[in-house]
Amino acid sequence: MNVKIDFEHRQFAHCENGVVSNLLRYYGIELSEPMIFGIGSGLFFSHMPFLKVDGIPVTSFRPLPGVIFSRISKRLGVDFEKRRYRNSPSKAMSDLDKNLEKGIPTGMLVGVYHLSYFPEPYRFHFNAHNIVVYGKEGDSYLISDPIMENHSELTSKELKRVRYAKGTFAPKGHMYWVKKIPEKIDIPGAVVKGIKHTCKDMLTIPVPLFGAKGIRYMAGKVRHYPDKLTPKKAALFTGQIVRAQEEIGTGGAGFRFMYAAFLQEAAGVLKKDELNKRSSEMTTIGDMWREFAIVTGRIVKNRNKVDESYDHAANLLLKIYEEERDFYKRLRDTID
Repeated sequence: MNVKIDFEHRQFAHCENGVVSNLLRYYGIELSEPMIFGIGSGLFFSHMPFLKVDGIPVTSFRPLPGVIFSRISKRLGVDFEKRRYRNSPSKAMSDLDKNLEKGIPTGMLVGVYHLSYFPEPYRFHFNAHNIVVYGKEGDSYLISDPIMENHSELTSKELKRVRYAKGTFAPKGHMYWVKKIPEKIDIPGAVVKGIKHTCKDMLTIPVPLFGAKGIRYMAGKVRHYPDKLTPKKAALFTGQIVRAQEEIGTGGAGFRFMYAAFLQEAAGVLKKDELNKRSSEMTTIGDMWREFAIVTGRIVKNRNKVDESYDHAANLLLKIYEEERDFYKRLRDTID
């Protein structure tokens, strides 16, 4: 089988935003990555000690994988077809081939650990990475991975393996594609819905693990790591927070800067100059998260010592909590 769809590959900061943006552009809808992120209410926070990956509590700066995608679909009125093939790898690959023969670029979730085109240091057990398959030449599939500079390739065996990666959030052959584009899209309305939903999630979820309250909750955990864990394990737990913030596709400080860019665009779309001020405030919050990463980086380097930096890190998180809480209140008032 030899087929190559005329699909433009562009690089983005985050896989889910990038795949959605690239797929929509193929069908004539041009939206920047920040706009995709903002309309999809991609800014979030959660710290869940009860949920562990490799024995380490999960921290995330974004909603669950696929949520941005689902919200974008609903708010823009774009009809996506989504399928899972829990126990049918052969059918999953066969249906992908059928889509390609019909000229349909197809998005899917894959595991990162066995992606052969990823540099070795970036392979880890994360099973919610988004890519687009847009062709097949012989036994090799043509891949548009939005975090890579150029297009990539995977053999049939390699693609099947990452589509059926094991572990937390196992993709189970999940794939999706655009089915129908509406004649008219209400971008201003979608922007308002996206902002309101973000403010709601960050301010009103009663469980203290989520939203702005989750940042305060994590501050308490970090402060007591040296008392409750060995120095090595305390540094490991803290290091994973920074890894989620700066390296893994969960955003952290980078997502704060992306949201600031979204608010700048939204100011023009909604003709609300005050959103430019909110954008500047969010940039400042992003800088605070970067400062937190520097402090915790020192902790990781001194992993075999009891380090007073834990208190410093916890105090920074409390300050970030206060700033984010007050920010979303102001943003909500700006939109209402």
